[in-house]
Amino acid sequence: MEDEPMSAEESLNLIAQQNRRTRRELGGGPARMLAAWALAWIVGWGFTYVTTLPGVGVPPWVAGGIVVPVLFLGAVGYSAYSGIRTGRGIRGPSRTVGAMYGYGWALGSIGLMVVDIRITQFQALSSEQVSLLWTGTWLLLTGVMYMAGGMVWQDRLMYGLGAWMIVSAALSVLIGYPANFLVLTVCGGGGFLLGAIVYFVREKTGR
Repeated sequence: MEDEPMSAEESLNLIAQQNRRTRRELGGGPARMLAAWALAWIVGWGFTYVTTLPGVGVPPWVAGGIVVPVLFLGAVGYSAYSGIRTGRGIRGPSRTVGAMYGYGWALGSIGLMVVDIRITQFQALSSEQVSLLWTGTWLLLTGVMYMAGGMVWQDRLMYGLGAWMIVSAALSVLIGYPANFLVLTVCGGGGFLLGAIVYFVREKTGR
């Protein structure tokens, strides 16, 4: 007698279990990637906020044009390296889902960049409003993608982190410039840091 095919829920649970087991065996997992992003957000956006304060001699373009891009490229590079390293030990549906999720990040980022650049080119917004547009929409995309990942891998912490990022995106726009950079530093970077700590504890305890 042939085994009955698994339901969608059973398949998702199996994928989540396989991913958690593989990450533990390879010594990878979300903790290190989240720590890298926490560093990029806290240092990058924190420095950006400092440049907007009165009496600071560093021009804002140094933060937005040099410091933040360098830190974010470093975090992207580390995330890609870690994802490839972990993916080598995953086969079957888990690998396919992981690849589709990665492509979703890339496509979403490219699409959002085109939209934000095009809106900025209309020159109908002030420099402060452009800042709110870029930081708010990118934080919103981050939140949506993390919520999607949480649903796919049945990870409540990842889902909760995504929800927190979405709330932070709304708050950053409502609070206005330049305090939006402080929201990105404390809420965005702090959220990544808290997530990294929780995942690190999970990895050490084997949960």
